[in-house]
Amino acid sequence: MKDTSTAEPAVTDLRLDLPSGQVFARRWLPRDCRHDRTPVLLIHDSLGSVALWRDFPATLATASGREVIAYDRLGFGRSSPRTTRPSFDFIAEEGRDIFPLICDRLNLGSVIPCGHSVGGSMGVEAAAAHPDRAVALVTIAAQCLIEEQTLRGVAAAKVAFSTPEALQRLSRYHGDKARWVVDAWTETWLSPDFAGWSLDGALAQLSCPTLAIRGEQDEYGSPLQATHIAHGTNRKAVIIPGAGHVPHRECPDILTRIIADFLTQQP
Repeated sequence: MKDTSTAEPAVTDLRLDLPSGQVFARRWLPRDCRHDRTPVLLIHDSLGSVALWRDFPATLATASGREVIAYDRLGFGRSSPRTTRPSFDFIAEEGRDIFPLICDRLNLGSVIPCGHSVGGSMGVEAAAAHPDRAVALVTIAAQCLIEEQTLRGVAAAKVAFSTPEALQRLSRYHGDKARWVVDAWTETWLSPDFAGWSLDGALAQLSCPTLAIRGEQDEYGSPLQATHIAHGTNRKAVIIPGAGHVPHRECPDILTRIIADFLTQQP
């Protein structure tokens, strides 16, 4: 009998029609998929896309035996462009309004959101607003409040992406949307009107099992970000020693093991 335990997952690309545009999504179905287990929905960061998850979705699908799905948020990657900057409520809007539409288009009754950076913040909002759909939650390097360290990191990134060379590298993933992607991130987070943002309202409503992961050396915030998310019943924080803001690229094996172990306890 052929051993399929390490075989590459089957990959399917999809186009999802939403009222505000078309969203690109990709599904990874492991060869030994447990169809009775809830799929994982990946939500990317402020500069991210499906492609920038790289090998992590396939690795997580194989390790967990679950289907893993990722999508490009509107304005990013291969999804429809946006012409206006996000509102200061964009994190809650993604979780409250877009998340259920994505689930509907993918025919998902329930799902486990797993978000990186601001995608993790959106996952918190999604799980809080839709407890009937989010049976568990994983955040990776998510922000839940704004620290001085957060603002310093964003300000440094704004300078780094001010060069044509840096934008050209980003355009490999976002095409001619690259400038919008950078501005949507940096101008929002650095605006005085965004200074009072936090996830405290959503965290007070969060009821599902939650795993909050953060790199010890994350340049966009201290370990407090994860421990604050994990403050509550049935929540856990894991700090990865030596890791920075992007564990799925810096230490993918460690990150996969941490998440896969958590998923063994979930439906």
